[in-house]
Amino acid sequence: MSQDIAMQSGAPASGKVESHGKVAPGEIALAVVIGRSSEFFDFFVYGIASVLVFPKLLFPYAEPLTATLYSFAIFSLAFIARPIGSVIFMTIGRIYGRGVKMTIALFMLGTSTAAMSFLPGYDSIGHAAAVLLAILRFFQGLALAGAWDGLASLLSLNAPAGRRGWYAMMPQLGAPFGFLLASSLFAFLVAYLEPADFLDWGWRYPFFAAFAVNVVALFARLRLVLSEAYSQQLETRELNPRPILELLHEQGPNVIIGAFAPLASFALFHVVTIFPLSWVTLFSELPAGQFLVIEMAGAVVGALAIVASGALADRIGRRRLIGVCACLIAVYSFIAPSMLGSGIAGDVAYMLIGFALLGLAFGQSSGALTSNFTSRNRYTGAALTSDLAWLIGAGFAPLVALVVATEFGLAWVGAYLLSGALCTLASLFLNRQLVLND
Repeated sequence: MSQDIAMQSGAPASGKVESHGKVAPGEIALAVVIGRSSEFFDFFVYGIASVLVFPKLLFPYAEPLTATLYSFAIFSLAFIARPIGSVIFMTIGRIYGRGVKMTIALFMLGTSTAAMSFLPGYDSIGHAAAVLLAILRFFQGLALAGAWDGLASLLSLNAPAGRRGWYAMMPQLGAPFGFLLASSLFAFLVAYLEPADFLDWGWRYPFFAAFAVNVVALFARLRLVLSEAYSQQLETRELNPRPILELLHEQGPNVIIGAFAPLASFALFHVVTIFPLSWVTLFSELPAGQFLVIEMAGAVVGALAIVASGALADRIGRRRLIGVCACLIAVYSFIAPSMLGSGIAGDVAYMLIGFALLGLAFGQSSGALTSNFTSRNRYTGAALTSDLAWLIGAGFAPLVALVVATEFGLAWVGAYLLSGALCTLASLFLNRQLVLND
């Protein structure tokens, strides 16, 4: 997903930019939510298809578990591509401007996703079908890295005093909104189409829709990105890319600490979205469409929890809230394995509790330690820490969770979640020590 930069600047947050006018926080928030929702819609359309479609379409010769593992291996390619995409699109933005950068990124994202809808199966072109999907998935990752437009930063800078947590949670609402849209489309198609029709042509419609959603998001975001007030504020705040090697030389420890800070929520991210769908599909009699409805209910709870995180963060502090959530996720890691797959009641409890914790943690986790970077390193530092956090915490989560669950039992999925929570707590502790010793 796009990088979040939660600036903690002592400058006035009036939103005024000398004589160039102002950018209203409400207008920024709308563009941010639309943009993030479109990105996460693309993301979850692929994620759901990686469970319900690609194992059968691309790997019919393998037994279902192995085919799903192959599909999850391709799933991870987007996260591997993100750091590379940040470097490429920072260069494009520096040479040709932010508008060109974002237009190319969103067009690449929408085109890659839409192109998947025309993907032939193994029966048509053999292993080349999986290769084509892998290429398109890699392009998705490159595009996601380039799609960040700085609107989340601008939203934070325009936040009234004492309301930074509230404004920081707004971009994160794109995740549950995108998931709700993607899962509702697939739930409808799975419920009303025959399995053969769904696998033949029905699954392709959500991928077609992704391109249309990206066009709407593109215009909503370009309207602000190309405004003079927006550009002036980015220049004033020194939100310009820097060479990554220089950043690592100057503030390498902050990159590492920042990358590990959100791992509790990022590990939980796929353990309550993509992984449980695969587990239920492979090892239970519950129809996929029915489980998607349960996940949609969880996403609603997650959205409400994200909103609650904004109010809580402004009351107790963003970093303290992240630490509390990491502890709660650690507790959840011990009870979650006993709920998943234990029946409807257990599945519902797993999803609702998991999404509630995810919303509280995810609502504030991204960019929480960005203020550690100097002004000139904020743009590149925030991009790189976000890329690494998604790669380490979420990129391989469905694959790892499914492997350990099938080999050693669901309790090991809890151990995986616990490791993410411990990484977050360790990161917050080390960050505090750096601040005290600075």
